[in-house]
Amino acid sequence: MNTQDQHARRRPRPRLRNGTRLPRLIAAAGAAALTLTAGLATPLNPAPQQAQAKEGKKVLTVAVAQSVDSLSPFLASRLVSTSIHRLMYEYLTNYDPADNHAIPGLATKWEPSADKLTWTYTIRSNSKWSDGQQATAEDAAWTFNKMMTDEGAATANGSFVANFKKVTAPSATKLVIELKKPQATMAALDVPIVPKHVWEKVGDFSKFNNDKNFPIVGNGPFILTDYKADSYVRLKPNNSFWRGAPKFDELVFKYYKDGDAAVAALQKGEVSFVSGLTPAQSAALKSQQNIKVNDAPGRRFYALATNPGAQAKDGKHFGDGAESLLDQKVRQALFMAIDRGTLIDKVFQGHAVEGEGYIPPRFSTYFWKPSASQQLSYDPAKAAQLLDQAGYKKNGDGKRVEKNGKPINYRILCHATDPNDKAVGQYLKEWFGKLGIGVTLNCLDNVTDPWLAGKYDLAFDGWSVNPDPDFVLSIHTCAALPATAKDTGATDNFICDKKYDELYDQQLAEYDTAKRADIVKQMESRLYDTGYMNVMAYPNAVEAYRTDQIKSIETMPKAAGNIYGQDGYWSWWSAVPAGSSGESSDSSSSTGVIIGIVAGVVVLAGVGVFFAMRRRSTAEDRE
Repeated sequence: MNTQDQHARRRPRPRLRNGTRLPRLIAAAGAAALTLTAGLATPLNPAPQQAQAKEGKKVLTVAVAQSVDSLSPFLASRLVSTSIHRLMYEYLTNYDPADNHAIPGLATKWEPSADKLTWTYTIRSNSKWSDGQQATAEDAAWTFNKMMTDEGAATANGSFVANFKKVTAPSATKLVIELKKPQATMAALDVPIVPKHVWEKVGDFSKFNNDKNFPIVGNGPFILTDYKADSYVRLKPNNSFWRGAPKFDELVFKYYKDGDAAVAALQKGEVSFVSGLTPAQSAALKSQQNIKVNDAPGRRFYALATNPGAQAKDGKHFGDGAESLLDQKVRQALFMAIDRGTLIDKVFQGHAVEGEGYIPPRFSTYFWKPSASQQLSYDPAKAAQLLDQAGYKKNGDGKRVEKNGKPINYRILCHATDPNDKAVGQYLKEWFGKLGIGVTLNCLDNVTDPWLAGKYDLAFDGWSVNPDPDFVLSIHTCAALPATAKDTGATDNFICDKKYDELYDQQLAEYDTAKRADIVKQMESRLYDTGYMNVMAYPNAVEAYRTDQIKSIETMPKAAGNIYGQDGYWSWWSAVPAGSSGESSDSSSSTGVIIGIVAGVVVLAGVGVFFAMRRRSTAEDRE
């Protein structure tokens, strides 16, 4: 399986926020699933057993294909991590599960000044931290100020506060944010608010992973009670949560490096839920008793990213990306050599739609399609012409060569746990090969090191996109580049384009939704034309759960949406155990309240390295 995120990554996501941006919809089929259980042998649960029955408790176990990059909301970018933080901490606002509009979170209301440079938030008085202390505006002010003044604390979500001038808390229920210039994301600040009295004791935010002392103090619907790197995360219901406590006794996310193993665990009842199913897995599960498959439009894109010449803010270039890829005509030729229709038919087998712009069609306000004259459609002959025009002609052996005379052979970073990457990679070998371009698939468990070092030519990429697209747009700005080659920035793949940056600043300052959407579409058009991001598909969210363990659970959007990796905590909070008399009620469009809750333990089982700041171990880097 494959999401800040939102974040995207929050890379995308991830911000993939955000994909991670773990991040990052669910793009790569096959590696994961969130499992509701205590049903696997772990140090905390030595005897395998049914997911639902652990010492009489009702446990929701979710299987996932990602391991946690950090339990610190200031550092995390993978979808699995940012999803967990949504369960642990409240944000100022949330998203209505029905239609994604902004609804109250920690703030009950928010109002701008006439010039929209000062925003006042009313902080609710009925939210408490799990250690009993009151959550106040001072906690929010401290969180934002720490991000504004500490580079380590701004690692994951710094783009949200870059335009903040001053943040104060005049009273326990009043938060005031002063801006340098208008900012359209003030009702979509996807930043977890942390308790000041706990976090002010932290020293180096760039190294603190929040993974030593349990339970972790929070004010969300769940309390994180235990964690083992690359193995599991445990959560229990927060009985004092202002919306009401979840209905499951525990929530568990468990990491499976192998997608088939996760599906087998679902079939045995050892886990309650899996996501990122391959077409074959989905087909097999549909016919099985007590299992329901959810196949809905996702919030993710699946792309081929181009190394544009890795660089830092200090202007120094690094890495070893192919020189030919610095030519726009070459990048566009690669666009035209890819048959997206075949990928949708053969790889995704209909569980996706063809990629075009950067924002998935699920977010109709910002969805963009190239015009007929602009479209880089599948046209191998035209692709060959562009390569010839760029000066990369075939030699006597039918191979195109770099300016240094060596045959072009692009290295493609590939996630070893993602079957989509491998399958698409084989098609790229064939299609690029016909152009005289060689391809080497570099499939790794950990693609972070070569990615951050700029040691790649092309890379499979993907982010989960939030209802507000600002985060996944920000990761392609010059401001997101690392300060130096030795640092880690918020950038996705080192894009730095002045025209794009100008458009980014314009959309951020535009409050009129229609006008802002038009600017965002211009940004997508720019990304498309430059050829740095080749969006190949928008994968569906294909997931399944056991109906003999989960009676009901909320999708987002409600009509036809995903369960895992939502823009909020609705799915796990709303879940009703099988056999329960309680039903989750419809969410109110004005409050976004959903009755029904999931409590529990998040278990991520597997092996690997825990702390990797923006590690892309699957395509789902960001929320």
